[in-house]
Amino acid sequence: MGRIKLQSGIKVIEEEPEECGTSESYRATIVCMINAEAGTVLAVMRRNVRWGVHYMSGDDQLEDSLIQSLKTLRKQIFSWQNPWHTINPALYLQPFLDVIRSDETGAPITGVALLSVYKILTLDVIDENTVNVEDAMHSVVDAVTGCRFEVTDPASEEVVLMRILQVLLACMKSKASVMLSNQHVCIVVNTCFRIVHQAGSKSELLQRISRHTMHELIRFIFSHLPDVENTNQALVDGVATVKQESGGLDNDYALGSTQMENGNCNSELGGQASSVRFGSDASTGLAAIEENAIGAGSGKDALPFDLHLMTLPYGVPCMVEIFNFLCSLLNVVEHIQKGPRSNTIAFYEDVPLFALGLINSAIELGGPSIRCQPRLLSLIQDELFSNLMQFDLSTSPLILSMVCSIALNLYHHLRTELKLQLEAFFSVVILRLAQSRYGASYQQQEVAMEALVDFCRQKTFMVEMYANLDCDMTCNNVFEDLINLLSKSAIPMDCPLSSMHVLALDGLIAVIQGMVGRIGNGSVGSVPAPVNIDEYTSFWTAKCDSYSDPNHWVPFIRRRKHIKRRLMVGADHFNRDPKKGLEFLQGIHLLPDKLNPQSVACFLRYTSGLDKNLIGDFLGSHDEFSIQVLHEFAWTFDFEDMSLDNALRLLLETFRLPGESQKIQRVLEAFSERYYEQSPQVLANKDAALLLSYSLILLNTDRHNAQVKKKMTEEDFIRNNRRINGGNDLPREFLSELYHSICKNEIRTTPEQGFGIPEMTPSRWIDLMHKSKRTAPFILSDSRADLDHDMFAIMSGPTIDAISVVFDHAELEDIYQTCIDGYLAVAKISACHHLVDVLDAVVVSLCKFATLLNPSSVEESVLAFGDDAKAMMATVTVFTIANRYGDYIRTGWRNILDCVLRLYKLGLLPARVASDAAEESELSADPVHGKTISNSLPSVHMQSMETPRRYTGLMGRFSQFLALDIEEPRSQPTEQLAAHQRTLQTIQECHVGSIFTESKFLQAESLWELAQALILAAGHPQKGNSLPEDEDTAVICLELLITITLNNRDRILLLWQGVYEHIANIVQSTVMPCSLVEKAVFGLLRICQRLLPYKENLADELLRSLQLVLKLDARVADAYCEQITQEVGRLVKANAAHIRSLMGWRTITSLLSITARHPDAAEAGFDALFFIMCDGSHLLPANYVLCVDAARQFAESRVGQAERSVCAVDLMGDSVSCLARWSQDAKETMGEEESAKLSGDIGEMWLRLVQGLRKVCLDQREEVRNRSLLSLQKCLTGVDGIKLPHDLWLQCFDLVIFTMLDDLHEIAQGHQYNYRNMEGTLVIAVKLLSKVFLQLLPEIAQLTTFCKLWVGVLSRMEKYLKIKVKGKKNEILQETVPELLKNTLLVMKSWGVLVQRSASGGDSLWELTWVHVNSIAPSLQAEVFPDQGQEQSLHKLDETGYVPSNEPVHAECAAGTGG
Repeated sequence: MGRIKLQSGIKVIEEEPEECGTSESYRATIVCMINAEAGTVLAVMRRNVRWGVHYMSGDDQLEDSLIQSLKTLRKQIFSWQNPWHTINPALYLQPFLDVIRSDETGAPITGVALLSVYKILTLDVIDENTVNVEDAMHSVVDAVTGCRFEVTDPASEEVVLMRILQVLLACMKSKASVMLSNQHVCIVVNTCFRIVHQAGSKSELLQRISRHTMHELIRFIFSHLPDVENTNQALVDGVATVKQESGGLDNDYALGSTQMENGNCNSELGGQASSVRFGSDASTGLAAIEENAIGAGSGKDALPFDLHLMTLPYGVPCMVEIFNFLCSLLNVVEHIQKGPRSNTIAFYEDVPLFALGLINSAIELGGPSIRCQPRLLSLIQDELFSNLMQFDLSTSPLILSMVCSIALNLYHHLRTELKLQLEAFFSVVILRLAQSRYGASYQQQEVAMEALVDFCRQKTFMVEMYANLDCDMTCNNVFEDLINLLSKSAIPMDCPLSSMHVLALDGLIAVIQGMVGRIGNGSVGSVPAPVNIDEYTSFWTAKCDSYSDPNHWVPFIRRRKHIKRRLMVGADHFNRDPKKGLEFLQGIHLLPDKLNPQSVACFLRYTSGLDKNLIGDFLGSHDEFSIQVLHEFAWTFDFEDMSLDNALRLLLETFRLPGESQKIQRVLEAFSERYYEQSPQVLANKDAALLLSYSLILLNTDRHNAQVKKKMTEEDFIRNNRRINGGNDLPREFLSELYHSICKNEIRTTPEQGFGIPEMTPSRWIDLMHKSKRTAPFILSDSRADLDHDMFAIMSGPTIDAISVVFDHAELEDIYQTCIDGYLAVAKISACHHLVDVLDAVVVSLCKFATLLNPSSVEESVLAFGDDAKAMMATVTVFTIANRYGDYIRTGWRNILDCVLRLYKLGLLPARVASDAAEESELSADPVHGKTISNSLPSVHMQSMETPRRYTGLMGRFSQFLALDIEEPRSQPTEQLAAHQRTLQTIQECHVGSIFTESKFLQAESLWELAQALILAAGHPQKGNSLPEDEDTAVICLELLITITLNNRDRILLLWQGVYEHIANIVQSTVMPCSLVEKAVFGLLRICQRLLPYKENLADELLRSLQLVLKLDARVADAYCEQITQEVGRLVKANAAHIRSLMGWRTITSLLSITARHPDAAEAGFDALFFIMCDGSHLLPANYVLCVDAARQFAESRVGQAERSVCAVDLMGDSVSCLARWSQDAKETMGEEESAKLSGDIGEMWLRLVQGLRKVCLDQREEVRNRSLLSLQKCLTGVDGIKLPHDLWLQCFDLVIFTMLDDLHEIAQGHQYNYRNMEGTLVIAVKLLSKVFLQLLPEIAQLTTFCKLWVGVLSRMEKYLKIKVKGKKNEILQETVPELLKNTLLVMKSWGVLVQRSASGGDSLWELTWVHVNSIAPSLQAEVFPDQGQEQSLHKLDETGYVPSNEPVHAECAAGTGG
């Protein structure tokens, strides 16, 4: 038994001994099968009359040898008893092979024999262990490739060709194929290719099968490349080439195709069947040792492999031959000529396309193993790529697509060996074919763009292009060129958006996404250190220490890229003035301070963008330095293995040959010397090279100048160059080749200027191959992001422009999403690399699409927004970027705020987005003293601080509509409901408020820019305007500004100046109440409330800002006075402990004082003042006088009930206890000097206190007036704990007591009817005088000014005694004054102050006293001194001698009698 099993891609029947029981059964099966096949062949042969006739010769019956061998096989096969692998395969294969070889058999017989061989091979009865297997396999290949048969009809012929393909493929896939030699594998491939060629005129089935078989062969052969040993050491140098009988398709280019013409043509001529031999000798196969006629452009001699290697089991030699043959097929650029009966498959008959497919398969299967095979690698580097370069604008899109596929595979597997080849491919093929300006068709552009996008999707491609090419000073900026190509191709120019534009954008975004994938690796987040060049070094030949270690090669190539950029700048200077250009390069250390020829020559040779006319003039100059530079310049070229005309072309592509003959001679002399040094094969000396170069220049001018009528012939050219080679003639063939090369391809002595895309000429290719040997190793990039910052800085601008334009033109949501993904990716990279300008550009670009604004109808705009997917996606994206990457947004905040304001005007923002944000920040405020600070505005004016009324209504309606009231869905169309719902969802996804509430996480610079953007968006109100141009915008911006200020208390110093100036501008320019100034004032108060507890160093600045409130226009201040006072009260109550400076308290008390006379605000103002002064805990030396003055103003205010004034007076009176406490504390805790200073300050405060009370004592209201007098008395008499100096007391009597008494006396005398019950006030006042005087008597009696003071007291008592209130004397005063005076005299008597004087004189204290007393109450003297008369009293006083400081007292009394 057996089972069908897939063996090497072919279905075979394999006998399994485990199931069959014994090997004998397995062998019997094989024998029966072979016997059956032999019988089948015999049966088919007998159907032909030729094989069915018996020939008689005498007594013997003779049969044909073919039939005889088959019969012999059938006769002997059952007698074989040895193990099968010991049986020579030739015994059972040879009869079938003889039939295949015979040219007498017809197609049906040959086909059956081939099928039999195929069956035997697929049984896998032959393997590498079979005896004589090598000869057997070779016999099979030789027989099948040399197959001969008579063609009777086209169908049978095709069957035979298919059978040949089957057998050859089975040979290669059998287990014994390893025994095939390199030569036989080449023969197999050669035969299959000839069948492919012949199938062009056959049926479509044969075409497909032949091509498929060829592909399978190539795939099978090259799939073994990773397993074969490297036989390169045994190979002969050079590349063996495929025999190709002619260079044209019409001339049987495909390896012996002359013999492939079938007999159909002959049958048409003679009606007879012809005999066809399909095959050739081994010498005509792939292993032919002959020069390839088509691929000879390289100029290399094609050398064979060693014959011994070609007979060894197949490996690298045959693969090299096959690959070389496939490369040679790429030179065929015309289609196969087809006969009248051709039935070719469209496009697939193109030989280069077919060859490209085979090459691609070989590369796919060979993969990285090709790198280990130098011969194969050399073919790819040179022959393959040089042929790929030839596919120009005439190439079909199919061929171009396959070329790009091969390039992509080569990039994956062999890019480290193909650095310059890949550069050439992108520069010459992709960049040229992807742009219409070079004449490429739309299909070619599309294929090239698809290929480029495929490369872009490789994560490391662009990084490696940048590192290896853009950062190499001798290479093109491929990365920049490709990015510019993609960006330009993505932008529609005067045409609708097409798939090409979207494809190019996909490429750009693929590169960006690759960078996103590398975020987190390498140096992301750190800006690369700038490159500085401090001195000149020979950088043209500098090499990196390690091209595999990023720590070495990253700084190395960044330095080289910097030099390359600077060289471009130097080239621009050079093009304007060569001398100044070189000086500039010296200044930036790219040329040595003392110029040397080598450095200048390298600059002229390798720097792109130089004016080639100027280079030619410089090199042709006669000065010694220029000649040296010319010599070094010529030595930068490698002319090895290059023909003279190609070398000359290469030289003249780098500059324009000067017009002067002397300059031309100097240039050609340097060229000839260099060329002869490297290629002396034919030329005898450098003079011969020089003369021949001149001759080529003349020939070039003669052949390609239209003004030359008589052209030089070949004979003329040869004759002109006689005996120039050291006195001998040059070979005629050599000169003839040069002549035809010049005639066919002009040497351009005026090369192209600028940065265009040059064609790949043979000379350029040879130069590229030479450069590839010297170029730096290919740098492999990993997942690190070391270069992404530099790359992104280059591509970000074009990428953003492309995304913006495509997004603008797009109409499909898929494209919208692609653009949005691109925007987000660019934003993410910008933030990671701290490229703030790029992120701002993203924001600016997105904001153009973010919202709609139709001034004619806001409601229509809201609906339009909900129906516009582009606007909604852009809006969500811009706010997503703002929330995620706000740290790196700068000027972009202005655009984001513009978007916010447009949404606001459309009613698409929550009505209290700013207020809610502020409240949220307030709720999270840190507790102070165990209590949470509440900064919410009072309900009295909360309504006025909502969004302006006209928009509040709109948003109110919008919010109600979104709430979907029960009846509204019935009245609104379904489309409008859906649009509004989408709008709501979009705005929710934006999280607009988070930008401001989370601003505390923004970096300082970004936060500052956000604040400045808000200030700028709010506008600048003009002085005198009742409202700004757009008050609503100004209001919302101010609210948001206050929000971010409150959320950034730790960085208030950063914001404060701008916020303060903005609010000040509003306050000082507003003359009428409005929402804006209201927000400004209360926002300022709220800021102070929130920040005072946390920013003590800024407390003065914050409190000083409140002086703006004092500068409000009177109308504005009056409108908001009550609310302002309430806010100030809250501020004081919450932050009194944090207000310590005089300036701060002056501001607070000023704000409170102005409310004393405001009907609505007085209560709140006094409440705040009461909080400060009530228990003295918040009274400080810094605020004492200010608070007393404020209390005085409330006491004097007639607003409200008198109780408030009385309470204010009490506050003033009670505050004296604070002075006593401070004085006591000073004595206990301070030093003597500090204590003395504070005591002086306390004295001043006390004086200000009593002066304030003195003023209130004149109040018209009786209760206030009287309470003030009592409080004044309290302050004057209750100062035991305060040490007041004597002069301060004297000052107090003069400024306070006497003045108050005089003023009250004047009021009482002036018949002021507004003052009620003045009598009682006068009594209190005179009592105050007496009490204070008596309390101070012990201290002031010793003063020299006591007499003056005493006279003042007596004079005031006298006035009050004689006063007439309302025209009559007051009885109470008439009783009180004498009594008080008597009491005073008694006290003075008891203290020994009032004594009788013994000396004579009329001005003594005693005499002055009694002069005044007698005028008041004459009887008082007798009552006070009842027992003595005046003289006696004086005498007694003299005896006691007690009149201290008598004389000075008298003097002062004399001076003070007028008191």
